[in-house]
Amino acid sequence: MPKKNIAERAAQKIKEDNERGARENFLEDLFHDFHRNRAQVYKMNFVRGIFFGFGSVLGGTVLIALLAWVLSFFVDIPGIGQSIQDVQQSIQHDRK
Repeated sequence: MPKKNIAERAAQKIKEDNERGARENFLEDLFHDFHRNRAQVYKMNFVRGIFFGFGSVLGGTVLIALLAWVLSFFVDIPGIGQSIQDVQQSIQHDRK
């Protein structure tokens, strides 16, 4: 009985490996069909990197601004209000 179980597992493993290999080959063929020129691929990836970096900085700036705005509602709470007010003052001071 155990030998059959081992054989079934081996057959399943071979089947999965064949499917995975077929998928990888298909994706490589698809990539090479669309991008035959490496310089074009490098150029496209460079531009994507520039836009990703710009988007990350812009998104971070918006997120920090929203966080500062939401925290401004909690200035009157005892304990954390003074800390929030200090942060707001330092932001206001840096603008000038």
